[in-house]
Amino acid sequence: MTYECPLCRHTAVQFYYRDKFRSYHQCDRCAMIFVPSEYHLTPDEEHAYYDLHENSMEDEGYHRFLSRCAAPLLDALSPASDGLDFGCGPAPLLAKILAGDGHRVELYDRYYIPTTDALKKSYDFIVATEVIEHLAAPGEELACLWQRLRRGGMLALMTKLVISTDRFASWHYIRDPTHICFFSVQTFHWLAQQLGAELQFADSDVIFLRKSGIYPE
Repeated sequence: MTYECPLCRHTAVQFYYRDKFRSYHQCDRCAMIFVPSEYHLTPDEEHAYYDLHENSMEDEGYHRFLSRCAAPLLDALSPASDGLDFGCGPAPLLAKILAGDGHRVELYDRYYIPTTDALKKSYDFIVATEVIEHLAAPGEELACLWQRLRRGGMLALMTKLVISTDRFASWHYIRDPTHICFFSVQTFHWLAQQLGAELQFADSDVIFLRKSGIYPE
């Protein structure tokens, strides 16, 4: 069967790995690894799986986890910036952290806060922590988010990165059935080039893409 990459729409896609639940394929152009759509959960199944998560606004471990994205992002932002927490989930702790530093943060989540008006505004920054690995059409959704950014704005992403073929087979990240896209350093370099973005790896799983203003919006 021939597959198309959900990030770059390229059709030169190679088989990468198979476990007992599903297969994984890699794009020859952008290097993203993805799970074909026939293995995706239904929206109801996906929602039910997310409901099993126990993150809360008072969870100190969750706060420490999100701070690995929040801390460098706060260092990079101008005072009183406008932002969007895309895929914030039922406990938008990251938005609370950023708002506590004086920034205005809108919320959007497909299942928990489906306020589409938030996707029609423009922002100085957009954060998506542990979100893009869940997207069935990451190319389309990232392009839409990029259009919502003002010039000089920051798209801050948090996702675990593929390291090697050998480590992929034993990687805990692929055990989550809602994880269907897997990015690497190579993939983000490709994406930054396509967007005309300034790329920064703020942590091992924290990626910043700045809209430089050189390229048209």
